[in-house]
Amino acid sequence: MVILYRVIIFVYYQLIRLAALFNKKAGKWVEGRKDLFQEIAEEVDSDQRHTWFHFASLGEFEQGRSVLEQYKKEWPEHLIVVTFYSPSGYEIRKNYSLADHVFYLPADTPGNARRFLALINPEKAFFTKYDYWYFFFRELHERKIPLYMVSSIYRKDQVFFKWYGGFFRKMLDFVSHFFVQNQESVHLLQQVGFKNITLAGDTRFDRVVKVAEMVRELPIVSFFATGHRVLVAGSTWSQDVEKLQAFHQVFSEWKIIIAPHEVNESSIRETRELFPEGILYSELSNYMHKQQLQVENHRKNQIDMDLVYQNTSTLSDHIEEHKSPILIMDNVGMLSSLYGYGDIAYIGGGFGNGIHNTLEAAAYGMPVLFGPRYHKFQEAKDLIQAKAAFSINDERELILVMEELMDYEVRLEAGKRAVGYVNQQAGATARIMDFLKHD
Repeated sequence: MVILYRVIIFVYYQLIRLAALFNKKAGKWVEGRKDLFQEIAEEVDSDQRHTWFHFASLGEFEQGRSVLEQYKKEWPEHLIVVTFYSPSGYEIRKNYSLADHVFYLPADTPGNARRFLALINPEKAFFTKYDYWYFFFRELHERKIPLYMVSSIYRKDQVFFKWYGGFFRKMLDFVSHFFVQNQESVHLLQQVGFKNITLAGDTRFDRVVKVAEMVRELPIVSFFATGHRVLVAGSTWSQDVEKLQAFHQVFSEWKIIIAPHEVNESSIRETRELFPEGILYSELSNYMHKQQLQVENHRKNQIDMDLVYQNTSTLSDHIEEHKSPILIMDNVGMLSSLYGYGDIAYIGGGFGNGIHNTLEAAAYGMPVLFGPRYHKFQEAKDLIQAKAAFSINDERELILVMEELMDYEVRLEAGKRAVGYVNQQAGATARIMDFLKHD
């Protein structure tokens, strides 16, 4: 089975290299791994011990971030190495301030695992939720380096729990301790003989609570949203935007902020085709920047409050001039703060492979809507049960739900239930830290 695994890894990596000729994301994946070991050798002092945090992509980084930050707070002298598998994580967090080094994860081969671990010299390793790599796990085990799975979650249909899943269960054998999200995961792991388990919960709750408390001011979004009822649509795909178009036709007095899941030329174009009256965030940002330059040129060494007021007023006038009820976000890294300007959140992905992060919106105390493919996400099911979230199958159901939420009191109560659920579930990071202190 190990030989077959190596063949699959080899073929997969060759396919990605082929895809890189046509796909920008695959191109970044390949380009980021060129001369990777040379880069690591030049940057990292292998004589010093490091703590290694690995994340599959940006979503897993945000999920495990609270553990990394609390770990650094508890042990500030420890050096941190962060790795990503996907460009979506690396490209956005390659300059993350709490990490001493950030790299792509090399391909999972025996030689790469030995070479990588020799270079970073880890004393501990943390993997968040999933991303199981046989040779990296085995090498950590052989070097007697503790490997912790953070916010891992297991379902009975996963290969680990099938009669033919012996090779994959072997990967789990290399894990020193599992910090799992729910009781089902505890039960499944115990069924196949594991006892090194802590029911810690999901660290995403800790992260979203912290983000919601640290209000990030977004002046352009504030000008767009102030004085209006706003629907914030996060991580949208084309199927989601089609539903939003129906919403806009019925509730035209509402403003909509749309943040596509993939910020690229294709997704922005598709969104603008459905909302031709939409205005891009970059257009407003560029306009505001020009206004600020005018102020700076006029008063280089002092603040002229009249001019500053004039600057902000002209931005507001510019938005009104376009009379656009639709703001399309053509940048990244702002979604969690956008929800703070909304009354209702729509989370994309529910008409595709599965919904995206619902907790970021729920933490701000707002009702959450999404498509029908949410059943793999416990928090989505919990929010629906709490009557804080609503699943819709089509445009008609979206309109029916929104008609109920037009009532301010109904909307307010749903939002209270949402934030109440998030606060109740927080605390996983503290439980993990408590274990590490006493381990």
